Amino acid sequence: MVTILSIPTKSFEGQKPGTSGLRKRVKVFQQENYTENFIQSTLEAIPEADGGPKNATIVVGGDGRYYSDEVLQVIVKCSLGQGVSKLIVGLNGIVSTPAASNIIRKRKATGGILLTASHNPGGPDNDFGIKYNCSNGGPAPESVTNKIYENSKTITELKVGKVPKVDFSKLGTQEIGDLTIEIIDGVNDYVELMKEIFDFHSIKSFFTNNKDFKMLFDGMNGVTGPYGQRLFVEEFGLDQSSVMRCKPLPDFGGAHPDPNLTYAHDLVESVEKNGLDFGAASDGDGDRNMIIGKKAFVTPSDSVAIIAHYAKEAIPYFQKNGVHGLARSMPTSQAIDLVAKKMGVEHFEVPTGWKFFGNLMDAGRCSICGEESFGTGSDHIREKDGLWAVLAWLSIIAHVNKEKPTSVQDILQKHYQIYGRNFFSRYDYEEVDGKSAEEMVDRLRHQIEKNELANKTIGGFTIDKADDFEYLDPIDGSVSKNQGVRIIFKDGSRIVIRLSGTGSQGATVRLYVEKYSNDTTEYTNETQVALKPLIDVALELSELQKFTGRNTPTVIT
Repeated sequence: MVTILSIPTKSFEGQKPGTSGLRKRVKVFQQENYTENFIQSTLEAIPEADGGPKNATIVVGGDGRYYSDEVLQVIVKCSLGQGVSKLIVGLNGIVSTPAASNIIRKRKATGGILLTASHNPGGPDNDFGIKYNCSNGGPAPESVTNKIYENSKTITELKVGKVPKVDFSKLGTQEIGDLTIEIIDGVNDYVELMKEIFDFHSIKSFFTNNKDFKMLFDGMNGVTGPYGQRLFVEEFGLDQSSVMRCKPLPDFGGAHPDPNLTYAHDLVESVEKNGLDFGAASDGDGDRNMIIGKKAFVTPSDSVAIIAHYAKEAIPYFQKNGVHGLARSMPTSQAIDLVAKKMGVEHFEVPTGWKFFGNLMDAGRCSICGEESFGTGSDHIREKDGLWAVLAWLSIIAHVNKEKPTSVQDILQKHYQIYGRNFFSRYDYEEVDGKSAEEMVDRLRHQIEKNELANKTIGGFTIDKADDFEYLDPIDGSVSKNQGVRIIFKDGSRIVIRLSGTGSQGATVRLYVEKYSNDTTEYTNETQVALKPLIDVALELSELQKFTGRNTPTVIT
């Protein structure tokens, strides 16, 4: 019999989760009762449609970042207080975000609590995060996150079980009062799922028959290290040198576990220095990916378009199930739209946030989707999936090389020959003053409202229309407003400006620029060179340097 304690508590300001959950500095979560408050508020917000917290089955896991061990114990105590029936927990509390989505769906769990701040740095002075996923395996919708927030504002009492510390380092099942805790290997179910989607024999045969083809996977000391080790070394038989930084570390080895050209520079340098044919990286919690090749960087926008183009040729899952629609986030380049039109399927432009894709997937109207922030996925789960994207690319490489030797750069150029090229880049200005950033965006919104931008010509580009993106969800009828300022030019080029709140300190200004070309002589041009005239226009229109004080972005992708 477990004693349930009632402990007085006070509410904390700012416990409002976004699509990516609640992200704060570790020291914020370490405040007395702060984490307990949020976990209880989350459990109490489990939708009645999913059965509520009593007798619930909850999947628990995360990226292994600093403070995870302590929060695992809090989840146990709060689960006992709310009458949760079962916790399915990854060994040592580690499960990638896409793997957790799969486990929720496979086990028909009530939901999941994911301990992750995704690609944000970890360690005692950096970030921690807690996110709730619903029974479909996807991030909680606003109806749930709003309920969590309301609960957090009115909480006055904690109900927690008085129990000794639980050991999460051993596989197996243990009972604590009426609560069952099952500790599983978070890698197994995921690898089984990948074997159902991809032709592992084809990929392995490609590596066996092409000994000179060299790849390198960078786990960035995040959660996907053990998954990468299992897939590339154990399943495909590659040499140990084919993987790097595959041990999950609480501080990610002091690095920023975000797979892009800036933060994954060790991978980029290794591929360039050693003339490798294929390089890939995943982020802290495993939902992002980066694909590079010999003298080739695959933008996330191009990546999802190319995967969609080859889906039914190279990937058994889509050969069996078909492709029922394609989607991208609004800032992502329109490359995938062109693929959808050629395939004759629906395509959707949604706000940033994977839950919007999830709605389309649950309705059977989206099979493959992606976003420019290095997120790519399909309806096999309800999260973006970094390793799925890597395996999709390996499947495509194995497929096209059956005809003749074909590199990553060759695949890109062939795609452009069919569809034209969407030159695309994103400039991130991190940790800028939030108030100044808001003033910058508000100025643009005011100009849009007054219709001051239409037909204006700057730097040779004439504005066709400008708006603040609004999305009407075709599935549930919900409306999402103020999703980003769009400035669209008469030649189809675009500028998008958004503020991101995923960081825990300051604001991040994201500036996106896109130019379409069907001039074959331009397809091999360097992206930044091709986009420079448009970038100059974007900086002039936004007055970004004036408002942020920044002359250069923190990250260019």
